[in-house]
Amino acid sequence: MSSTEPAARARPAAPRKRRTQAERSDEMQTRLVEAAATVLRRKGYAGLRTDEVARVAKVSRGALQHHFPSKDSLVVATAQHLLEASLVRGQQRAATAAAARDPVAAIIADGVEFFLGPDFGVVLDLVLAGSKDRSLRDQIYGHARVSRLNVEDAWLDLLVARGVPKAKAEKILWLTISIIRGLAVRALWQKDEALFKSLLDEWKLILAGHLKSAGIDVIGDA
Repeated sequence: MSSTEPAARARPAAPRKRRTQAERSDEMQTRLVEAAATVLRRKGYAGLRTDEVARVAKVSRGALQHHFPSKDSLVVATAQHLLEASLVRGQQRAATAAAARDPVAAIIADGVEFFLGPDFGVVLDLVLAGSKDRSLRDQIYGHARVSRLNVEDAWLDLLVARGVPKAKAEKILWLTISIIRGLAVRALWQKDEALFKSLLDEWKLILAGHLKSAGIDVIGDA
């Protein structure tokens, strides 16, 4: 094109697809529960104030109350959001670990992320708060049960696929999760990441020896 020719007109941008009311509502609810999670991590259930959640989410209190009329409806939705996110991460990690040499290490990593991460503390705090409110407690228990059992099913399927008999795979999974959960409780007054790692490494060595004695070799070199 010569310098004397007019510049080609840019093609008009395609019109942006308008979000539906349901999509906008879902996005707002996600924004609010993520803000609530931020406040809960800082201050716990006792320190949660809906006006602070609205401020963190950068919305009006009216907008928050429209989606979550009560504090408890907000915290139940927040617990569900956190647990569903952990479910997705666990299932993705299990799928990725399917070809890994050491699936037990992946199970431990997933357990450490959940039980020793900040979100388990939030969920535990909400469960304890629910001790005075059976409905609140039961709702959070229900979400936790669905989320964690689905994650455990993914890990159980992986162990069985790697040649571990189902009954033994269940015991391996339960013991591993119980150890990590116990460390999470210990972390309430003594959180020592180096010590916890060494304990979990020791457990993996014990488990590897036990499985090899049974003719099962699913744990690779550390």
